[in-house]
Amino acid sequence: MTNPIANDRTDRLRQAVADALAEKTPLTITGGGSKVFYGRETTGKVLSVEQHRGIVNYYPSELVVTARAGTLLSDLQSELAQAGQMLAFEPPSFNAGATLGGTVACGFSGPRRPFTGSVRDFVLGCRIINGKAEVLSFGGEVIKNVAGYDVSRLMAGALGTLGVLLEISLKVLPLPEAELTCCFELDAEKAFDRMTKLANKALSISGLSYDGGRLYVRFSGAEKAVRAAAAQTGGDAVTAEPDYWRQLNEQRHEFFQTGQNLWRLCLPSATPPLALEGHWYYDWGGGLRWLKSEEPAARIFALAAQAQGHAVLFKGQDRTGDVFQPLTGKLQEINAHLKKAFDPAGLFNPGRMYREW
Repeated sequence: MTNPIANDRTDRLRQAVADALAEKTPLTITGGGSKVFYGRETTGKVLSVEQHRGIVNYYPSELVVTARAGTLLSDLQSELAQAGQMLAFEPPSFNAGATLGGTVACGFSGPRRPFTGSVRDFVLGCRIINGKAEVLSFGGEVIKNVAGYDVSRLMAGALGTLGVLLEISLKVLPLPEAELTCCFELDAEKAFDRMTKLANKALSISGLSYDGGRLYVRFSGAEKAVRAAAAQTGGDAVTAEPDYWRQLNEQRHEFFQTGQNLWRLCLPSATPPLALEGHWYYDWGGGLRWLKSEEPAARIFALAAQAQGHAVLFKGQDRTGDVFQPLTGKLQEINAHLKKAFDPAGLFNPGRMYREW
């Protein structure tokens, strides 16, 4: 385990925020830079948390780990693996510099997300520096620790707009005893029907995706349960390439090698295909849909909203416009109040999520 005393940059980071507040200088919070492509373009003085790293506490028997925001995701995963445990939300890295803070701030979850939960579901607590240069703690290192608002989980997916993440406490889970992936050659209509049926069965599924021609199903758990579940799916199942899920999660699959706009749509899994031109890739049993398209952003946002979902321009050539699904009504009001409460001077990552803040 990393020495919990070494590499603690809390005082330096707090002072940097205090100086920025006094000088009214916006800050761009960065870690390893693995997800710099995500969100709107923003300008500001760089505040790096990359050196604020290290595992502070790890209790394998309690399934809880606390680490600093600059801790490399690979280092944390290696430490967990030695104890036979894992980050169950299966976060992508995109490159070797990925940090825990960036992972939580972006809120990315992998193929296991609909079956085990999202990154937000596993956050137990955190320490942050708010826009008043105050060090605040929320939650803790035990699961039954929430009274009132679960503030720590607000940081998941906030893209650093609410504060500088210092430490995050997470629930972890044991590594599965066995995993098996099967694939089926199916057209889109049959694939959607199969995904819906599989998702409603009590099977040990941990991955369910469709690439436009092949449906991939991953089973995880005890070896007997995995083999029984695979046999129950029927059809002409074959063992798929072992690194398929990693390629999908890290966007190394050929589908993602493109210069087109790449959209990420989260929709109810049973939603029929949307009337949008482009190429599709389906994950999360149809709940996560990747779209390569040059359709206007307004049209994509509108159709996603009509389907009771939301869209994000995950990677795009122009990030000066709307990237995230526009907020309206009470949701917009609540988000604006949260931003004002945590960062009243608008210091942190201005414009990264929305033009207004």
